[in-house]
Amino acid sequence: MKKVFRLVAVVAASVLVATAFVAPATAATKVKVGLAYDIGGRGDKSFNDSAAAGLDAAKKKFGVAAKEVTVTTGSDSEREDKLRLLAKAGYNPIIAVGFLYAGPIKKVASDYPNTQFGIIDDASVDLLNVAGLVFAEEQGSYLAGVAAALASKSGKIGYIGGVRIPLLQKFEAGFVAGVKATKKSATVDVKYVTEPPDFGGFNDPAKAKVIAKGMIDKGIDVIYSAAGGSGAGNFAAAADAAKAGKKVWTIGVDSDQYLTASAAEKKNMLTSMIKRVDRAVYDVIATAVAGSSVNDVLDESGIYGRVYNLSLDGVGVSYSGGYINKYKAQIDKAAAAIKSGKIKVPTKP
Repeated sequence: MKKVFRLVAVVAASVLVATAFVAPATAATKVKVGLAYDIGGRGDKSFNDSAAAGLDAAKKKFGVAAKEVTVTTGSDSEREDKLRLLAKAGYNPIIAVGFLYAGPIKKVASDYPNTQFGIIDDASVDLLNVAGLVFAEEQGSYLAGVAAALASKSGKIGYIGGVRIPLLQKFEAGFVAGVKATKKSATVDVKYVTEPPDFGGFNDPAKAKVIAKGMIDKGIDVIYSAAGGSGAGNFAAAADAAKAGKKVWTIGVDSDQYLTASAAEKKNMLTSMIKRVDRAVYDVIATAVAGSSVNDVLDESGIYGRVYNLSLDGVGVSYSGGYINKYKAQIDKAAAAIKSGKIKVPTKP
């Protein structure tokens, strides 16, 4: 009976959220979208650019107006100020790119209950008007690990994370699991650009390049970087190694980084672990245009949003460049096993 009551409560809550923000859509209704980027902003060729792609697609499809803001210092007060600026100006929905907005968005969303908010990479805000947009990064990283193990000749593989936090450790755990499941004898050297509370590791390509070079000097021939703008350092190190006659494959993250890489970098970019931040941003805008919100029940405590996993095509690997085409059968087999539940991908190292 208790289970039935809880199920009814969850369904009722879902219906409440689905109806709470429904407003009649008319041709005269003009949705104004506010997008608050993380440090680096549009042009980082990674995480923020993926969010920007979702906004651009929605603007093209629906003709919505939009304002984009970017934090520079990255303090909570600056993040809150950016969100308040958008809310006060009447932007709705407002989408925050990155989990570091969690505290600020809770404060601002509480003060603007009639404005719909979305936050990428966080599902901790228990407000009806906040959608937590999270991803199964470990699943996509597992597939990247399969590709890395198949491409590596030395059996020595590297992982560079931006900051050693649970979110980036999901990438690490999935990647290592994919490598080990494919080639048991392979080793994965794990390094992080910075340790919390220093979050500069997401935008420090110089330091990431030093780490990548150190890995290359140890014989590592495939390096996966999940480090935002810092990933550029990994790509540069591989390009330098190529000039010295060493073949080092790189794996990009978030967006298909092959598409924005230089000619020299493209020669070494094995694949990218695609995290469809663009899809999440687009979904929030599309549902707002329809007069609703993204409101799947994530937790019975009152957390709503959506989990973008392999089944929803929320994560995956890119085939640009054609370098992993020959591994597609093995990658597809692993993806199918993950979707069916046969493979349980770890989320912690």
